[in-house]
Amino acid sequence: MAEVQAKFTQGSLFGHISVMSFTASIGLMAVFFVDFVDMIFISMLGKAELAAAVGYAGAILFFTTSFGIGMAIAAGALVARALGAGQTEEARRRATNSLIYGVFLGAVFAALVWFNLRFLAGLLGATGETLDLAVHYLRIIVPSLPFLMIGMIGGAILRAHGDARRAMMATIWGGLVNAVLDPILIFGLDLELTGAALASVFARIVIAVVALIPLVKHYGGFDRPTPASLSIDIRPILAIAFPAILTQLATPIGQAYVTRAMAQYGEEAVAGMAIVARITPIGFAIIFALSGAIGPIIGQNAGAGLHDRVRRAFREGVLFTALVVVVVSGVLFLARPGLVWLFQLDGIALTLVFLFAGPLSLMFFFNGVIFVSNAAFNNLGHPFYSTIVNWGRNTLGTIPFVMVGTAYFGAPGVLIGQYLGGAVFAGLAFLMARRVMTAGGAPQQEPFQRQARLFSLLHHRR
Repeated sequence: MAEVQAKFTQGSLFGHISVMSFTASIGLMAVFFVDFVDMIFISMLGKAELAAAVGYAGAILFFTTSFGIGMAIAAGALVARALGAGQTEEARRRATNSLIYGVFLGAVFAALVWFNLRFLAGLLGATGETLDLAVHYLRIIVPSLPFLMIGMIGGAILRAHGDARRAMMATIWGGLVNAVLDPILIFGLDLELTGAALASVFARIVIAVVALIPLVKHYGGFDRPTPASLSIDIRPILAIAFPAILTQLATPIGQAYVTRAMAQYGEEAVAGMAIVARITPIGFAIIFALSGAIGPIIGQNAGAGLHDRVRRAFREGVLFTALVVVVVSGVLFLARPGLVWLFQLDGIALTLVFLFAGPLSLMFFFNGVIFVSNAAFNNLGHPFYSTIVNWGRNTLGTIPFVMVGTAYFGAPGVLIGQYLGGAVFAGLAFLMARRVMTAGGAPQQEPFQRQARLFSLLHHRR
């Protein structure tokens, strides 16, 4: 078994951030690329209602995925903090319990969403055949949420150990399975939207299996759960997971409003926005990965009491974001002709994609600042600060800005307003994070340390 150590408490912080982000982004890009290819295949079918259905379904899937992200944040933060403090047994126990609670809660959440799919898709503005297609697609994918939870939580635990490479491999294998099955099921068996959904389900199962194997093989596996061990961690897990889930749920709710606002301009506009939604995570996969990559770095250094390194990690995370956004924005601008050819763009869809692959992509820097700030909040004992920022960004920072944007610019104003509101709340998040770290950069006192010590004593007596 590999030696468990807090590797981020030493060495170059910018180096750690770069390696963790680039490595994690490869795995994320594999999954996002498959979504991108899905949209290309569906666009090739020449049916606008299919592309629009995927756009509506994507907003709801983002909603369910956000639940998994919240649980993964809790698992990663607690395990990283325990490793930074040199508490190996506690780290393994927390990994075990985070996984158990994540799968259970994920199954309950998936059931609630599954029984309300038509209502949720209707809220987004889907109607007629497009509504039927979106619901059909989601009925196949949503029940696989527990498998996605296993993969996401397992990957977060691996990153907490500093093992971004093995976390990356889980998503790469899932992406490969999806990429192979997509053309076979969509075109070979002529299943169209059903085939795309089935391919995603198989990919989620593979991600779960590949994420668990290295945890068992290289990091001591998991503890055998008991009522005592499960009860000791439920409160600290939920203390981070509950606000983290609320934080993540804000984004799909904000996106739901944006989707509905775009729906008034027709299915071509929704399809154009869906294409932008597929391009964004591929282009900015490194920034999306940064939010999960910098968390363990901050968490381990906070657990070890290295507060100056915590503050420097935050600063270098923001610098890293700026560098990546400038480079990616230039690439997207040069890729415009290729995007027209790939998606057979014209009309309002062309306008929206060109707007993004131009000035708006530079605005993604502010999203990155929010990601880094939220990682700091979650790993320094202030998870509700993330909740405040994300809900503010996706309500006050979205609704009025989108309303004004559409009044002046029509469909493009939906995207313009969304990004301008994000810039305002990125500034607020930055100031809040600076204040938290100026106060010492230490995580808040664990409210459950007494129970943890008691469990440890009972465990050793056995």
